[in-house]
Amino acid sequence: MNVCVIGTGYVGVVVGTCLADIGHHVVCVDIDEEKIAVLRGGGIPIYEPGLEEMCRRNADTGRLSFTTELSEGMAEAAVVFIAVGTPPGAGGAADLSAVHAVAQNIGTTLSRRTAIVIKSTVPVGTARRVTEIVAEVTDHEFAVVSNPEFLREGQAISDFMHADRHVVGTDQEWARQRMDHLYRPLVEDGRPIVFMGNSSAEMVKYAANSFLATKISFINEVANLCDRIHANVDHVRRGIGLDQRIGTQFLHPGIGYGGSCFPKDVRAMIDMGRQCTYPMRILEAVESVNAEQKTLLASLMGQHYGKSFVGRRIAVWGTAFKAQTDDMREAPSIIVVGRLLERGAEVAVYDPEALGNMQKVFGSRIDYHEDMYTVLDDAEALAICTEWNEFLRPDFAEVKRRMAADPTIFDGRNIYDPTIPRDHGFTYYSIGRR
Repeated sequence: MNVCVIGTGYVGVVVGTCLADIGHHVVCVDIDEEKIAVLRGGGIPIYEPGLEEMCRRNADTGRLSFTTELSEGMAEAAVVFIAVGTPPGAGGAADLSAVHAVAQNIGTTLSRRTAIVIKSTVPVGTARRVTEIVAEVTDHEFAVVSNPEFLREGQAISDFMHADRHVVGTDQEWARQRMDHLYRPLVEDGRPIVFMGNSSAEMVKYAANSFLATKISFINEVANLCDRIHANVDHVRRGIGLDQRIGTQFLHPGIGYGGSCFPKDVRAMIDMGRQCTYPMRILEAVESVNAEQKTLLASLMGQHYGKSFVGRRIAVWGTAFKAQTDDMREAPSIIVVGRLLERGAEVAVYDPEALGNMQKVFGSRIDYHEDMYTVLDDAEALAICTEWNEFLRPDFAEVKRRMAADPTIFDGRNIYDPTIPRDHGFTYYSIGRR
């Protein structure tokens, strides 16, 4: 099938590349000439494990190509994906200006019956509005389909190729059949395509991410309570996670969630409720708990060192909002480092992929290191903000040798058994395991 993907950000590049990899012919379109030049040159504008190789391989076969011309991308397309950004606007509502502009351009370019698939995360009612926009400028038959994405940064290829389900919203049988044909190679092992109406499909993405964010904030509150009543959150989360009604995923306490999806989607759902005069009280609490959790490491350091950090050098391992990505959007490390600088600390950071994006946030106010050990030189404390694999089994003897006397580790992701750093002579703080 011939497919056009409009937008070559994170979602667009992943979707386009994966569809090409299962045999479709895909043209990705973007108005950003620099981004298209990178893709044509065999690179990708984002960091995602395995994606650059897959993208290059499919480009070499001719199944995947890139252009800045919408007419070229849509020339033979039976399915056109809208995969442009929907950043949060005032009050948390999604900014749909790019979606609406693309819809207008699609309408004026249509030349055959086409399924227009909204892959961008959009609020309920967007498919209806896109239908109106396209209908105003074309006489060709089309259907607007809602098809939310569930891609985790760092695992996006696996999430697309082995998705738990593909959610498709449409009320037109021919569009349903076309989407079934598009995704059929991915669901032959029994993983379903779930068909429903557009409004329900639009709601699924927000409800799913908001629920997962709720699990994270819930276990963080449980961990904070465990610290106060001398319980161990690792034991508690195992005890509740083995209940099949609850499950073990997203029950890992830490310093809060970040990234491009959970914060935005929680706020958008709160805003949807506000517009309907139905307050989303649970999600309002989720957001509040998460904001407070991001300050936890700095609070623990304040308890240990006092209010002022003047004269203290503190190292940070991990700045991305999670491992296997370079994404710094809403990353807890931004709050942690900001609080340390406010209190006068000298801060040095290391991250395998996100240093460039961290530098966009803090500029020359902090020191950047390309090695996980040199960043520790003369530091009194180590703050762990991201659970990269290379941090899981460090040489604790080397860590201690490089750090100043009486070194302290503030583990914001609970990646160590507390006895191990303590046996190596560190003062060790974690979350919910005092």
